[in-house]
Amino acid sequence: MNFPIRFRLGVAQRFSAAISTPLSSALAAEGQPLGKSARRLFHAFILIAAVFLFMGAGDDSARFKDLGHRMMCTCGCGQVLLECNHVGCQSSDKMRNELLAALDKGDNDDLILQGFVQNYGPTVIAAPTATGFNRVAWIMPFVALAFGISFVVYVVRAWKDRPAPALADGISIPHGHELDELRERARKETDL
Repeated sequence: MNFPIRFRLGVAQRFSAAISTPLSSALAAEGQPLGKSARRLFHAFILIAAVFLFMGAGDDSARFKDLGHRMMCTCGCGQVLLECNHVGCQSSDKMRNELLAALDKGDNDDLILQGFVQNYGPTVIAAPTATGFNRVAWIMPFVALAFGISFVVYVVRAWKDRPAPALADGISIPHGHELDELRERARKETDL
């Protein structure tokens, strides 16, 4: 059922008022006044209870979209069930109708997905489950990424640590002041 937010809040407020009035009068009859902090704690408890009570009261269209995006169309297009854009695709229409029927029946998400797996095979699920051999599909991308990063680090370190090229006998590379003198001499000789 889809209840508007105002209705939900109104029910929670009426419930809180109905419960807190007898409780405060019962505590006052015993001679214990109900303090502000105790009343706030009690109202917080009632609010939390109301949230859990209405948590499952969402509309089925959100569940339909969620489940429809977790399944693949079986026509061979390789698209998500609700995104299959083939004109007249009989597979997606049939699967959508089955999904709506399962939602109308009140089945939970796992039961619906298991039913589709039994009817169409494990390829109907868009993402692999994290059980058994399917864990490899979840783990391998991270392993490959770690292997690739370590390989790149190894190659960069190997290039960085390689020795300087050997020079032919008798050739020396000038450094510092001597290099500056040679540059100045080259400029003079080339008139730059």
